[in-house]
Amino acid sequence: MLRIRNLEAGYGRLRVLKNISMHVNPGEIVTIIGANGAGKTTLLSTIAGLIRATSGEISFQNQEITRLAASRIPRQGCVMVPEGRQVFASMTVEENLLLGGHSLGRAGRKELPALLDHQYGLFPILRDRRSQLAGTLSGGEQQMLAMARALMSRPSLVMMDEPSTGLAPLIVRDIFQVIVRLRQEGNTVLLVEQNAKAALAIADRGYVLETGKVILQGSAEDLLANKDVQRAYLGREKIQ
Repeated sequence: MLRIRNLEAGYGRLRVLKNISMHVNPGEIVTIIGANGAGKTTLLSTIAGLIRATSGEISFQNQEITRLAASRIPRQGCVMVPEGRQVFASMTVEENLLLGGHSLGRAGRKELPALLDHQYGLFPILRDRRSQLAGTLSGGEQQMLAMARALMSRPSLVMMDEPSTGLAPLIVRDIFQVIVRLRQEGNTVLLVEQNAKAALAIADRGYVLETGKVILQGSAEDLLANKDVQRAYLGREKIQ
């Protein structure tokens, strides 16, 4: 579904991504782990068109999107749930969700009621809060809203940037259960996550980024068993 070849990108003269190649198959959960500053957010932002690649190629469903405008990429079926939620605080929950369906265009307006019902089924608390201003929600509720807003465009690939940041453990568990359910419903997920243990527990495969380079890749099971991954990201107590 997604193929990246020799991708490089950064900010001005600062090169952050260095010759990255990776892929995501339909129906997979693929996680990207790494320390702060490894380039994880830059990678998702480049795929989403928010940062321009300086070289390399990004293909989504066999169409090159490397230089597509960020506004066009969701229409191709690739959406991003940004780090820090970034909900529209002065708008209601339902208004945020309807904005998420904007990329469907006029032809998709008739689908909006069914899409709203589906998101409320995934996140029942949002139905209860539908008329509440998004800025008054808790952090966990805002994360659910950010995810539901992305899903309103009927994406094929959902990219999530650090969905567990700042959330209580019980909320994190609920968020990861929803990610698993998305895959069960036919979605494909590319997950950037600091909580490596939780991410690898639900992923099919993973990539480890370090200073803008892919230094390890493999099945989630293999990465969980890798002593270098355990030492760097899972804690020394995991090494046997």
